[in-house]
Amino acid sequence: MLLKRSIGPVALLALSLTACGQDGGGAGAGGGMPPAEVAVIAAKPAPFTVTTELTGRVTPYQVAEIRPQVSGIIKERLFTEGTDVQAGQPLYQIDPAPYRAALAQAQADQKSAQAQLTAVKARAQRYKELVAVRGVSQQEYDDAVSELGAREAAVAAATAALQTARINLDYASLTAPISGRIGRSRVTPGALVTAGQESMLTSVTQLDPIYIDLTQSADALSALRRQVTAGSLSLPEDGKLKVKLILPDGSTYAEEGVLDFADVTVDQGTGTVGLRATFPNKHMELLPGMFVRAVVEQGTYASAMLVPQQGVIIGPGGHPVAMVVGQGDKVEPRPLKTAKAVGDQWVVIGGLAPNDRVIVQGVMKAPPGAQVKPVPYQPAAAPAAPAH
Repeated sequence: MLLKRSIGPVALLALSLTACGQDGGGAGAGGGMPPAEVAVIAAKPAPFTVTTELTGRVTPYQVAEIRPQVSGIIKERLFTEGTDVQAGQPLYQIDPAPYRAALAQAQADQKSAQAQLTAVKARAQRYKELVAVRGVSQQEYDDAVSELGAREAAVAAATAALQTARINLDYASLTAPISGRIGRSRVTPGALVTAGQESMLTSVTQLDPIYIDLTQSADALSALRRQVTAGSLSLPEDGKLKVKLILPDGSTYAEEGVLDFADVTVDQGTGTVGLRATFPNKHMELLPGMFVRAVVEQGTYASAMLVPQQGVIIGPGGHPVAMVVGQGDKVEPRPLKTAKAVGDQWVVIGGLAPNDRVIVQGVMKAPPGAQVKPVPYQPAAAPAAPAH
């Protein structure tokens, strides 16, 4: 919960009147009250990485559904359900006998067509020589040339049929198209399967690496992109933003991931944009369907300053202001530009100079223009743990 200190127009007027009544607030002003003591911190610029916590769901990196491309009877299942398989590993064997026979027939047809082509080609060559000396008629030569073209086409068709027969025989052995974990088999040996059937035989899922699908507000994403364009927020040189995962039990996932995809459209129903992160998953801790929380790095401010929330006043119009001890130990208001709240601190990206002394305790005793006595701020000690 953000603890914002607000101050309205009436309070600001009262502070201004108080400052005027002090006539500079000096300790030696006619024996007046000594300057109020205020606790300050020195503003120290440092790089600050902006993070956002988003909810997401684990999805597979790849999924391959295994379906037959030829019809036949399943002779064997060649894998153990729930184990890891490698790309190219045989999974099922469809009875290959019909396809071996079809291949043998295609080979014979191709040889016959080739033999006929050889004979016709020789005759066409002879007729070409004879027609020049009028040994055969022009018509006979034309017929021979026409038949040669038909035989060449027949050889091409037979060759294509032979190639198709080889492919069908290969398809009788179903192999894994990707490496991953195979699911349960939905058929047993003896089952009849058909080419292009709707129901799959099994599926192979690649789980390492694995995807985390996330959603983020389109407005928040647009604001970050504007800051990147303006140069106030910088991205890593390789453009890969790091992501950490919080698992359903509250523990942190050991491996870091990277954000590598942002959708180009906004969901009209939710006003969000889809993001996708990739994580290593060597030990299979992340399973498809799991809900997780992701802490996404979204850029770095090169010179941000962290200011305790009690040192920031929300003035008229909702604009943040800090009271700074300036020259002569007099209070000066500084309008701030804040990025976000982190814990009990504001990330300030504009309005303060390095080593500015920001008042974090005694703000209400320090109206603009008043002279104060600054002392270093000492955060309250954390309460001791109860003894058991």
